[in-house]
Formats: sequence, C-alpha cells, structure tokens
Amino acid sequence: MPRVIVTRPAREAAHWVQQLGQHGIAAAALPLIAIGPHTDPTAQRALAQARKQLNQYRALMFVSGNAVVYFFESNWPLALDGKALAAINLRAWSPGPGTARALQQAGVPPSHIDGPAADAAQFDSEALWQQVSAQIRPGDRVLIVRGCSDGVHETSQGSGRDWLARQIEAAGGQVEFVVAYQRGAPQFTDAEVALAQQAACDGSVWLLSSSEAVAHLAQALPTVDWSAAEALATHPRIAQAARAAGFGAVRECRPALEDVVASIESAA
Repeated sequence: MPRVIVTRPAREAAHWVQQLGQHGIAAAALPLIAIGPHTDPTAQRALAQARKQLNQYRALMFVSGNAVVYFFESNWPLALDGKALAAINLRAWSPGPGTARALQQAGVPPSHIDGPAADAAQFDSEALWQQVSAQIRPGDRVLIVRGCSDGVHETSQGSGRDWLARQIEAAGGQVEFVVAYQRGAPQFTDAEVALAQQAACDGSVWLLSSSEAVAHLAQALPTVDWSAAEALATHPRIAQAARAAGFGAVRECRPALEDVVASIESAA
C-alpha cells in the first residue's frame, strides 16, 4: 500500500491522516495552503457586521470548513455559535461533508445544514445548488462566507463562486460575500522539503484537493521533477492542474473518504 501525502490545510490534513490510518493506509500531512484570519481592517469590519445581522439572510453558504471556523471565531466581540442560526431558522449551506462536519462542531444542528446528496458525483457548488435551489424566493438574501488568497487580487465574489451567485440571482435572490479567512503559500521546513522531494519519486500518492495547492507546490519546489509522481485529484480541475504541473500519473476520484480509500486500495 503506497503512502499518501495529504496536502489539505493543516487542520483538515490532520483529520485525513487520522482517518486514512484507521483504514490501514499510511499517510503524512504536507499542507500546501496556509490558513489564518484575514488581517485587513475593512474585511474584519464587514465580517463583524455580517455576524450581527444574521436574521436578514435566508441562508449562509460556507465555502469550506475553514470558512466555518473563522466565521464562528470566539475572539470576535460578538459571541456566536451555531445555535443562533437555528434559532432564526437560517439555513447553513455546505459544499461537502468536511464543511458540514465543521458546522456541526460549531453547534449548527444537522437539520439546518444543506449539502450535496451523499452520492453526488462531486462535492461542489453545482451539486449543492441541486439540493437548495427550491429554498430561494425573490428577495431572499444569501451570504457566501469565503476566504481570499494572500497577495492575489480577487473579485468581490471570489474564484469559483460566481456560478452559484448567478443561480441565486436568477432565482430572484440577492448574494453578498464576506471574507472570513486568508489563504497563503506555506513556508516549508527543511523536513517538509525533504518529504516532498522523497515523495516525488518513491511511489507515494499525492492527495490533491485544490488547484491553488498544486500551484503552491510548484512554486515552492521549482526544480523538482514530478514526472515519476502520482496524484489523486478530487476534482477534474485539480487533475488538470496536476498534469500541468508535471505529475506523471494523475487519477481522479470523489472527495469522500470512502472513495479516496477505495481508489488507493485499487491501485495498490
């Protein structure tokens, strides 16, 4: 059984390493995206304001588990937990099981969480919309809680969220965006550089869940030859990025744990 290199941000990577280990798969965490609070004062004020006016929204869409963590961050002046969403009958939209798990950990009752069907081909905005489209009525407001990339200019919507916004607006709803956290390139330790160099050629499987993460890897190790490396990508766009970065073998699978495990075991 090959070793798996888990490249998600640190919090999620630790969870995946543990879960894979419980299935008898050796895994190592090598986060390719660093996560932290957004430090821009304007963004901080917008986030604080959004948290104060939850009753004005029909639903909150969280783009990731980190969006949940930083939206409910206890260091903010306004104390907030998931029960507040349930109290005003506010729906919490999740693009996948990891975000749904973070919502439950924040106190949101499962009955108030909407996400893609368990058997959806992908866990993304398109699959989410299939489940929540009937909720939106003309005039409903939806808040999308997202992150932003350090040093990268983004539109107010953010990469990959414009499709969902268009669907909501076509149904007569209104969309607002708020930034809850900041993404950036990781600063590799010497041990992490050694791990990456070794995993490029020793038969390890790189579990890739973000095109941005692939870009960070290529930028951090520009001289590494990835032609002998194998990647397991959880979305076609990520698979395309891995091939463009030079990965010699790229497979795709759904991002659910059982699918990742099955894909790794079938290739062993």
